Parts: sequence; structure tokens; C-alpha cells
Amino acid sequence: MTVNQNEDTGSGRRLYLLYGIIALCMIILVSGLAQKQLFQKEDYVEHMERQNYRRIILPGPRGNIYDRDGRLLVGNRPLFSAVVYLNDLRREFREEYIRIVRDARERHLTLDRMETNLTARRNVVQRYLDDINAVLGSTDQVDSREIERHFRQSLLLPFQLKSDLSGEEYARLIEQVPIDSPVQILISSTRYYPFEAAAFHTLGYVSSSEEFEIGDLPGDDLLTFRAPAWIGRTGLEKEFNDQLQGETGTEIWTVDPGGFQYDRVEYVQPRKGSDLVTSLDVEMQLAAEKAMQGKTGAVVALDVRSGEVLTLASMPNYDLNRLTPFISFDVDEEIREQGGWINRATQGLYPPASTFKLITAMAGLRSDHLHHDTVINCPGYHRVGRRVFHCMKRSGHGDESLSDAIRDSCNVYFYQSSLDMGIDAIVEEARRFGLDTRTGIDVPGETGRMLVPSPAWKQERLYESWFDGDTANVSIGQGYLLVTPLQMATFITSVARGRTITVPTMLHYPHGRSEEEIGGEPIGLPEEDMAAVYEGMIEAGQTGTARRASLDDFPAAGKTGTAQVRKDGKPTTLAWYVGFAPADNPQVAIAVMIEGVPEETDYGGGSTAAPVAREVFRVYRDKLQRQQPAESPATQVAAY
Repeated sequence: MTVNQNEDTGSGRRLYLLYGIIALCMIILVSGLAQKQLFQKEDYVEHMERQNYRRIILPGPRGNIYDRDGRLLVGNRPLFSAVVYLNDLRREFREEYIRIVRDARERHLTLDRMETNLTARRNVVQRYLDDINAVLGSTDQVDSREIERHFRQSLLLPFQLKSDLSGEEYARLIEQVPIDSPVQILISSTRYYPFEAAAFHTLGYVSSSEEFEIGDLPGDDLLTFRAPAWIGRTGLEKEFNDQLQGETGTEIWTVDPGGFQYDRVEYVQPRKGSDLVTSLDVEMQLAAEKAMQGKTGAVVALDVRSGEVLTLASMPNYDLNRLTPFISFDVDEEIREQGGWINRATQGLYPPASTFKLITAMAGLRSDHLHHDTVINCPGYHRVGRRVFHCMKRSGHGDESLSDAIRDSCNVYFYQSSLDMGIDAIVEEARRFGLDTRTGIDVPGETGRMLVPSPAWKQERLYESWFDGDTANVSIGQGYLLVTPLQMATFITSVARGRTITVPTMLHYPHGRSEEEIGGEPIGLPEEDMAAVYEGMIEAGQTGTARRASLDDFPAAGKTGTAQVRKDGKPTTLAWYVGFAPADNPQVAIAVMIEGVPEETDYGGGSTAAPVAREVFRVYRDKLQRQQPAESPATQVAAY
């Protein structure tokens, strides 16, 4: 009995030990499950959602751009594209894959699985592209790399077979593609420019990109695909991209384990961007570009009362519709070869020639070396050291007052007065009118390399001393001086306003801008001195070198200039005009710069640039008369 009792006791202990082990395992198992269910539930839910959901970002259409009178400059047009969703072709991919494998086995060939997949997909997609080719008479081929890139990065987005279909192509495809075909004709939007090449550089262009702000949208933790958005690359499209860019929307889809879409579970509609009303007057813009046709240069016109830019033209220009929905290699090359990408109004740097004499005149008046009645005799030349500087009239102008010298563009008057006052006074005056800095226009890319040279600059950059000949050259707007046409436009606008600075804007302010917003301070010269400057400009517009800019019933006050420079190693002539009108009550100011060639005869500011300004003045006058038919432009000289 004792032995059996001991055996039973031992078996019982082993059973208890076994039960204990089982119980411990159960506790561990239950604890593990509890851990997963109670404490890691959110992690697993998130993981499941990431596996089962996909988000698609949908950019909104861009806002329109208008001129100051509400005429559409940039809008959106339908963009027709033939596409397939690869999701709809899964069964065909599989069947094509099997067919290729069977064919290979029959021929005892060994296949690479990945390569076979690529071939199967390409064959299927090409089959549908061939259907489109048959309808349109095209011979397009599918790029296998594009299919694979789309599989990896954009599986939920449509795959483009053919983009930017014409209206006729769209109609033919709609009529001839079978209803049950996976080929779909999608309608999206792209930019449209009703005035074609007008304001080419100012408006700018867009290109598609997947890099854009998406804002606060649901599903930011999900795998996301982005449909391309139109992003401003140059001009106003770039400067006001945030305003024009639409409000982004989104779709959230459930997907199967292969990543193919299954069901849309959430949708936030994208919204169109805000419109932009610019200061441009498209009639004046077109007039400037028509007058500049075949020429290279720039025209800038400003509203004197507000500093708003009415015209900002750079030539040569190109039809902006050729740059959308994308810029082809041929178009890019064509524009590049003709130097058309540079915006000469804001990026082109040129010596201002005799238009700069207005600065020299005011510098002399301010430094007390000139007065409104100062007379200087012009024999046709002025000797500076051993060098002879000629006047534009070799026989000489004789005795010239300040207003005479401006009217006749007498070089000798300004040679002598500049040597009397010295270069520092001229430099200071040029800087007072902002010719050494950017204007601050709200168009991207304005150059900052403008130059008002000084003795210190020459010593530092060229390691040379400043000579009187340098001063003489600067006094007539040549030598090292470099400005943009936009700078000269804001300068002459400031002169018309009687102030030193004008900050231009591309936005339209229906109720105007305050003097503080436009900028600058009073010129600060005695009234009779400034009157002599204005008188010289008015006489230049009536009988002098700038007369070809004036209209009989819309007289302009202006100044012309002609400079000789070397461009690309070749001698080139620059023709300038700056002025404002009406002369007695300035409302519009213009700067024109045209690049020429020395072989041209009768080439200069008065004969080449001034007539361009006249055409712009003419459009402004006609518009003014339409708005105020009862009023007639005054012709009296204003007192400044």
C-alpha cells in the first residue's frame, strides 16, 4: 500500500506540474492576444488602412487672368486625352502573360518572369493604342518604361495613350471607339491665351508638376498619388501662382492586395483658383507689339497717376498657345535661337543714351552748376584733354539754353556742364531716381545688374582711375551706364509726377493708389528750373528730335536717344524714346528701346523709337476720347 500511495502521489504531482505549465501557456497566450487587441489595436488598424486604402490628390483648375478692362488674357480650355486605367486591363494582362509563357514552352524557351510581365503589359496597352492609331491615322508606340513607371508610381491614375487631342480627333474617337472599350476620353483643362503672343514674357507660361502644396486634406497617412497640376514657371503665372492655383481636392479608394482600385470611399471636390485682374491694357499692348513687329526691343507704358503698368512688351515674342500643354523641343530651340526667352523690358541692360541727359540736367540744377537760363555755346565739339567729343550736330548748335539743349539733344551742353559739376553729382542724381536698383515690379526675374558707374566702382572693378572722358560719356548716357527699359519707364513717370521714384505694379487698382504706395518724394528743384526741363521736353515733342511721338491733339513731352554698343561682338545701334502725354496733364508715360544694326540708315531714337511710342499714345488717346467724348485734350503747358 505504501508503494502504490507513493506512485499515486508522484503521478499527481506531475499532473499538477503539467496543468501548471498549460495554465501558464494559456496566460501567456491570452496576455499576448490582449496585448494585440487592447494595446496594439490602433497600430494594426492603421496598418490595415495603409494596406487597403489609397489617396489621390486632385489639383483644382487655375484662375483666369484679365486685363484692366476685364478682357480675358489667360483662361482654361478643355484638354482631351485618350487614356486607359491599367486596373481595367488586369484580366488581359494575365491572359497575355499566359499566352506568352505557353508559346515559349512550345518552343522550349526560358523566360524571365519580370521581363515577361513587362512584355505582356506593353502588348495589351499597345493593342489599344493601335485602335486609336487606326482611327486617327497615327503610328504612336507605347513606351514600356512609361508603363512600368506608371505601375510603380501612379497605378490609380489614368495612363495617357494620346494627349491634347484636337476637336476633330476627339469627335472621331468618341464616334468610333467601341462603347465597351477600356479606352476613355478624359476632359481636363490647360491654359489658353486668346491674344496669342500678346504679353508673352509678362503673362508667362505653366507646366505640369506633381510638386505642389496640397493643404489640409483627409488621409495624409495613406499612400498618396498626385495628379499633375499646372504650376506657373515665368511671368505673372509664377508671381501669382498661389492665388491662381486652385484648391486641391482628393479621392480615397479601397484597393485589393495588388494595389488596384476597388471602391471610392471619400471625395473632396477641387475648386478653381482665384482670378487675377492685371493693370495691363491689352489694346495698348497689342499696339506696341504691332509697332515693334520684326524688331528687337521693349516697350513699357505706365499710368502716371497710379504707377500701374499698362504695357510691358518685349520682342521678339511667341504665341503662348505653342507652349501649352508642354513646350516641345522644336519650339524651345526656335525661341532660344532668336533670343526670345529674355524679357528685355525687365532683364535687358542697355546704356540709356541721350534720354539720360534729363538726369544730367537735374544734377546740374541741384548742384547749382546749371540754372534754367544758363547758356552754353556749342561749336559742334568739346575737347576733353587730348580727345575731341563731338556733338550730334557737327556744325554746332550755337548758343543753347537748358531747354534748347534738351530739345536739340546738344551733347556739348551736357559735356561742359558735367565737367563743371563732376561725376559725383550725376551719380547721386541717378541714384535719387532709382537707376541703380530694381524697380520692385511684381514680375519675377527683374535683373539687379543695372549700373550707375562711379570712380570707386571703376577702381574696384576695373582697377583704373576715373577720367573726365568717363564723366563726359556718362553725361550723355553712354560709357559704363546700364539700365533696363522698365527703369527708364519708371524714371520718366516720376518726372511726369514731379517725384523721384515710381514703384510699378502689374495689379489694377480701380480706386487708384496713394502717393505713398506709388513711392518717391518731390523732386525738390526750384519751379523755374524744372519748368525749363519740361519746356525742353515739350519742345522736343513739338519740333525737336521727339516730334514723331506726338499726335496733333495729344501732344507729348519726350526725349530721344541713340547709342552705339557692341552686342555679341558686333556693333549695334540702340534707339530710345522716353516721354509722357498729354504734355500739359501727364496721364501716360512710355519708354521704348529698340536694338538695331548699323547698316540701317535713318536709324535713331527719333526716327525709330518715337513712332512706336506714338502708336501706343494713339490707342490711349482713342480710349480716353471714348470714355470722355465731351472733353477735348488741353494743349497748354502745365506749371510744375
